[in-house]
Amino acid sequence: MIQKTYKISISGQVQGVGFRPYVYSLATEFLLTGTVSNNEEGVIIFVSGLKKVIFNFYDKLIQSPPPVSIINDSRINQIEYRFFDEFKIMPSKKSSRLNLPLTPDFAICDNCKNDMHNPKNRRFDYPFTTCVNCGPRWAITETFPFERNHTSIDDFPMCEACVEEYTKPIDRRFHSQTNTCQTCGIKLFLVDNSGYKLEASKHTLFKKVANILSDGNIIAIKNTSGYLLCCNAENEHVVQELRDKKNRPHKPFAVLYPSLDFLKKELQLNEPHVKSLTSTERPITIIPFNNYKGNIAIHKVAPGLSQLGVMLPYSGILQLLANELSFPIVATSGNIHGSPIISKNDKAFEKLKEVADYFLQHNLKVTHPQDDSVVKLSNKFKEKVLFRRSRGYAPNYFNASINSDKKIIALGAHLKSSIAFYPNNYLYISQYLGNLDNYDVYERFTKTTLHFIDLFEQKPNVVLVDKHPTYHSTLYGIELAQQHDAELFKIQHHKAHFASVLGEHNLFTFHEPVLGVIWDGTGYGDDGHIWGGEFFKYQPHKIERVSHFEYFNWLAGDKMSKAPKLSLLSLSNSDMQSVLKDKFSDEELTIYQSLKKNNKLKTSSVGRLFDAVASLLNICDINTYEGEAAILLENYITDYNLDDCKLYCSILDKNLIPTEKLLYNLHLDVKEGHSKQYIITNFLYTLASIIFQMASHQKVKKIACSGGVFQNTTLIDMIKEIGENKYKLYFNRNLAPNDENISFGQIMYYLHCLNS
Repeated sequence: MIQKTYKISISGQVQGVGFRPYVYSLATEFLLTGTVSNNEEGVIIFVSGLKKVIFNFYDKLIQSPPPVSIINDSRINQIEYRFFDEFKIMPSKKSSRLNLPLTPDFAICDNCKNDMHNPKNRRFDYPFTTCVNCGPRWAITETFPFERNHTSIDDFPMCEACVEEYTKPIDRRFHSQTNTCQTCGIKLFLVDNSGYKLEASKHTLFKKVANILSDGNIIAIKNTSGYLLCCNAENEHVVQELRDKKNRPHKPFAVLYPSLDFLKKELQLNEPHVKSLTSTERPITIIPFNNYKGNIAIHKVAPGLSQLGVMLPYSGILQLLANELSFPIVATSGNIHGSPIISKNDKAFEKLKEVADYFLQHNLKVTHPQDDSVVKLSNKFKEKVLFRRSRGYAPNYFNASINSDKKIIALGAHLKSSIAFYPNNYLYISQYLGNLDNYDVYERFTKTTLHFIDLFEQKPNVVLVDKHPTYHSTLYGIELAQQHDAELFKIQHHKAHFASVLGEHNLFTFHEPVLGVIWDGTGYGDDGHIWGGEFFKYQPHKIERVSHFEYFNWLAGDKMSKAPKLSLLSLSNSDMQSVLKDKFSDEELTIYQSLKKNNKLKTSSVGRLFDAVASLLNICDINTYEGEAAILLENYITDYNLDDCKLYCSILDKNLIPTEKLLYNLHLDVKEGHSKQYIITNFLYTLASIIFQMASHQKVKKIACSGGVFQNTTLIDMIKEIGENKYKLYFNRNLAPNDENISFGQIMYYLHCLNS
């Protein structure tokens, strides 16, 4: 029978995921000869054999790829026959610029856990145990294609035993680029905050760390994606000490549980919770306290809340520590509040020696530090909401509908910054970077931007920035555009939010109009006022603002977003002055009332409306972290029944939302002595109902929601319960609804509304 040769090209998340070894094993199983290699676009396979066998091989390869791979596209074409004496994995060749998805970090797999637990295995108690299916990828990547010499692991040449595994086709570590062991690998060391090195063998080190935590100490642990600050979550005193030293008075801490079984004994989990907690991304997952049975110092770990951010071990370091723990631990980003997560040993010691009593460090360079990702699921409909998109998700973004010859970089917003880059056939979105007011965050933001440009060897033709004239991301984008002689476009903040949802759900291709409901804390509006309670309508190639919450006074600049009582003062009418007496001195009231009379800057912000409600209910007058008032409000709702809810306002004849009237009617219920839960439930019900009133008024059946307000999962449940049978509802699903999605939205808006 006639032998033929075919070239197979596969693109997607196919590097650093064991794809080449898998192809090798499969080709050997089908008795085929040829080669497989990585290149700048993915995986290239040349295979010779009988046509029918080759196509059976191809079908199995595409239908059953390696577990952590994602195939975007595949092609098979016959070429001139080539003779191969066997099937080989070839070294990667890069002949042009990169054009493939990058590989995120993966949580440790069960097989590697078992290796670390087995006293007879040569990786027993080795914390950097990985294989083709797990371990750090983006965190250690310096360039691509994904080969060992393109990562910081290259600093650790493989010993003979590791080389044997690496070259043995039947081994799980066959061509595993992160392969190391006790003999040749990364070294851990434990020091106190004076720099004194503590002696411990490789088999007793984590027991020693567990004892340090048990004794009430704080330890900074260098994980594979950056430092974590850890302490015993059951020790009230040490949790408060960590709060004081980290300058984080009330923002909840994440808690690492030793195991899923341990967690199930203390918290009620549903199937989506378990799926999230055990996924390859392994995010922090926010779980309600229902019938909590543990000993965590709840009022210190999550002050004022009825939910807890929990996670399971996702690296060998955390897994080996978990094996020695009999209690959950606080595991929060290794930084001072507001600064970026730290990854360098010397910087950690410099910045954290007044915080941590001990440091567990290693000598692997972390190239891309990343915070832990955060996810929450709504109670009724289990709608997944990303609160932070970082480790495990970044830097890929799949399913974006993009067709442009331009190289586009978008620099996002300011408070929850991210960068999006379209340099080839793929879109890349950075990990969460943080608040650009912090110099260290800004420095990481600029370095990440330049690294993207260097990595893909592509200079941007187009630079997209927020319309706000003083955002650091905007000012940097102006400089970047000048430097690269690129076109610069300023895109209104809330239109970018709307475009992010339209882009995620490919709604730009529809001719049917879509209502955009964009609610957040702040954004510079086209009219110079502070927007944040907006309704837009998308029709092909155009986003038009069709309504908004009635304007109220924006007072005292940035102070207003940090002091909910100022939002209350701004929205209070003359009948509500008594509620302000306990919150302001007479002198302050006189000053602010004068400001209200002469103030020209207005806002439509729903985020500030949440603040006003929280202050009116005496829940929060000062935000110690972003969104605190809104989080505390939602926290009061344990359950609700729509049949028992009432409206505080409806749309005005002039098609606006009467913001002051809404708050005043809510105030009347406060005066009548109704419970906080009753009032907050009605407030959220009013907001949800207004959306459908507006949709009816605009004669629209598709509704897309974005903005930080839609991190409120009770509001999302209400929206779905009221309108899901009559309307098509869309929310951000692979991106956070907060400002992390702005960079993606800027690209979507540019492509479909400015450049179409």
